[in-house]
Amino acid sequence: MIVSTDWLADYVALPKSIEELTERLTLAGLNLEEFHAVGDDTAIDLEVTSNRPDCLGHIGVAREVAVLFGQQLKRPEPLTNADGVQPRTTVSGSASSAKSVATETSVTVNCHELCPRYTARLIKGVKIGPSPKWLQNRLKTIGVATINNVVDITNYVMMEIGQPLHAFDFAKLHGGKIVVRQAVKDEPFTAINHKEYRLTGDEVVIADAKRPVALGGVMGGADTEVSDTTTDVLIEAADFAPLAVRAAARRHVLQSPSSYRFERGVDPQGIDWASRRCCELILELAGGELCEGVIDIDNQPTERVFDEGRDHVKLRYPQISRLLGVEVSSDEVRKILIDLGCEEIHNCDHCVKVVPPTWRADLTRECDLIEEVARIHGYDKIPAATTLPIFPSAKHREDHVFDQVRALLAGAGFDEAYTLSAVEPELADGFAPWSDGSGGSLSTGMAVLRRANVLRQSVAPSLLACRRTNETLSNPVVELFEIAKVYLPQEGELPAEKRVLAITSGGGYSELKGVLESLAASVAPGAELTVTPARGPDEGALLDASRSAGLLLGGVPLCLFGDVSPAGRERFSLRGPASVAELDLGVLAAAAELVRQTSPLSSYPPVARDLNIVVEESTPWAAIESAARTAGGELAEQIAFTDDSFRDAKQLGEGKKSVVFRVQLRSTEGTLTSDQADAVIGRIVAALESELGGKLRA
Repeated sequence: MIVSTDWLADYVALPKSIEELTERLTLAGLNLEEFHAVGDDTAIDLEVTSNRPDCLGHIGVAREVAVLFGQQLKRPEPLTNADGVQPRTTVSGSASSAKSVATETSVTVNCHELCPRYTARLIKGVKIGPSPKWLQNRLKTIGVATINNVVDITNYVMMEIGQPLHAFDFAKLHGGKIVVRQAVKDEPFTAINHKEYRLTGDEVVIADAKRPVALGGVMGGADTEVSDTTTDVLIEAADFAPLAVRAAARRHVLQSPSSYRFERGVDPQGIDWASRRCCELILELAGGELCEGVIDIDNQPTERVFDEGRDHVKLRYPQISRLLGVEVSSDEVRKILIDLGCEEIHNCDHCVKVVPPTWRADLTRECDLIEEVARIHGYDKIPAATTLPIFPSAKHREDHVFDQVRALLAGAGFDEAYTLSAVEPELADGFAPWSDGSGGSLSTGMAVLRRANVLRQSVAPSLLACRRTNETLSNPVVELFEIAKVYLPQEGELPAEKRVLAITSGGGYSELKGVLESLAASVAPGAELTVTPARGPDEGALLDASRSAGLLLGGVPLCLFGDVSPAGRERFSLRGPASVAELDLGVLAAAAELVRQTSPLSSYPPVARDLNIVVEESTPWAAIESAARTAGGELAEQIAFTDDSFRDAKQLGEGKKSVVFRVQLRSTEGTLTSDQADAVIGRIVAALESELGGKLRA
């Protein structure tokens, strides 16, 4: 918020030093960005937090200055009264002949939840021209362009009180009426920037009898803007739902000073004041006659409710010293609250009860009032604590697991990626390992980035998109992983959030499988890891049906992984081979062993034997490994697949394959003899024959 010191001085006596003024405002929460001279004036740029929309106008800042420096606030009172009657003689010299606004126009509000209040006043016979020099200079100081006297006045009043206004060329309103309604899907609207926008149906529009003439709370329309030929103007002062304004402004990239203020909320009691002030200045600077009366459609709540459902906020005096660590007298507390605009309804030795002013919607709890006392009394008067109470915190189980996952993957040559949870629709439909896809994807009301409006059900497509980007930049090695949440639809409920680990690699199926096995062995060494067939992919699925699989950890589905199919590579425009995996971190964390157990290493040499077993084609390696490890017992230190499977119907028989693997044996009590090793190998071969029908190939 940029304020003019010349303008500010109309409402409050300022200190002589600009440095003193800005320092005190900064200590009170209006942080100084910078200040500089503009002609004979000075522009001060203040940072106004989102909870202080009352300081988005000069009078609001002046109120802060008055409280901080003990000065009197001089807020002007418009000569135009609440009914729209201008007591003094107008430029036309015929105030008494003015018609009633209710006979000249009408206002209908069809969406009270989006527009809780709408007021309209009508001025006839204005003369459009340039604004006087003093008004132009003030707008120039704060960086607002000047257009003509009527438009400049609406901007001036907005920057004075923080209430946006709009002036319509009344002659250009079809039917001479205003209809406030929700937009119709795909109806066109041409803004004053002369660009056409297609509305979605979620916006609130100000329309006449035929079409939208303004986007409520955001921007006026080109069709009814005030021009040199305008003679009659309708002045709008209203309140619009902050969320609706924010959504419309972001959706159409139409942020404006008006939307900035409506998004944060306006003072409901300042709407009529701003309308009367605007009419007063138009009559003074552009002439014309103000029609009698005002059209005021008011559906705002009549009762204000604060903390715990009360109609007031209670401040207990002992709480001030408890929270601030400094004593503030009850008299000073009461003075601060009253100076800020609070209405005192009770005071005793123990507490004070107040009703906050309408322009301070952020004052709803006791702690809010204590904060006001602190900043006005002076944060610099609160002593710094000599000790800082620190309580040790412990990491959650998941945090330990995530640290282990990151360390292992970084050691394996992977880089951690961070991608958005909202993606384009085509990415959301690319892979769904945690659902059947029947529920569809969840979409957001507003895109995070262009077209990124769908919550992803898998992280793998996002990593493949990163892979494509790196390939286009000729990065030869693209090994990425990401830990993030996915969002799974649930009928009638909020989406289920699952934290997953996604990996993409160029090393292929076997290498990625080794990484996953190492990960499971490192984090959950006591849990059994089992390989299962992947779900049957549909046409154009992401994974290659012949080189993909699932993993079970302790019998619970853990992971789906495999090489990207040719159709998947084409879908993501990948140039080279790629593989992906997605792992349920909840399952991994549940099986994790955070307290590690160690045992001494054997000092005796190992004995290795290679076995060539003929089994049925459908027999998985996991079954062979499990049977061999069980039969080998404690002496079976390692069982590793060493060669590709061999298939030959003439040599092996129809539907058979041979599998070559190595068994490494080691004892902790002594060196194994050949007879001892052969006995263990014999038990392994016997187990493979009895359990899997395997035969030792000569």
